[in-house]
Amino acid sequence: MAKKQVSTEQFSFEALDEKDLAILKVLQLNAKATISDIAKQVHLSGSPVHERIRRMEQQGVIKQYATLLDLNKIQKSLIVICYVSLKEHNKNAGLKFIKRIQELTEVVECYSISGEFDFMLKVIARDMERYYDFHVNKLSQAENVGHIQSVFVMGVVKDTHVVL
Repeated sequence: MAKKQVSTEQFSFEALDEKDLAILKVLQLNAKATISDIAKQVHLSGSPVHERIRRMEQQGVIKQYATLLDLNKIQKSLIVICYVSLKEHNKNAGLKFIKRIQELTEVVECYSISGEFDFMLKVIARDMERYYDFHVNKLSQAENVGHIQSVFVMGVVKDTHVVL
């Protein structure tokens, strides 16, 4: 059976089938799983699994492979959610803010959001002193920042990157 082609104005790719989704689930749980291990779990031989992974990488379905760290063991245990509103709301001002955020290593996630604030940031810092320095000398100094509200994470209830 031929794979269904999915097209949009931006790109074209082969639709994912049940085997592709099964492979992705295995990789999300263990990105270091071997082709052989994955093949056994999804009931395919190694060659088709390898080809499917290569195709999904080329199509951008698999964006990257990552190592998840225990923040306490690397002495970066302070997690802060920062809500940021901008003074000006035009394309150029927004792009400048986004460019600055991408340069800040303390910011590990950034979302454009609706509501009272324009952006939500997840910031990781070693301790309150380092976060204060980041807040005062970096984030609040970014061009066009209007208001910042910091929410400190008291404990992590769920932390996963598994979406399938």
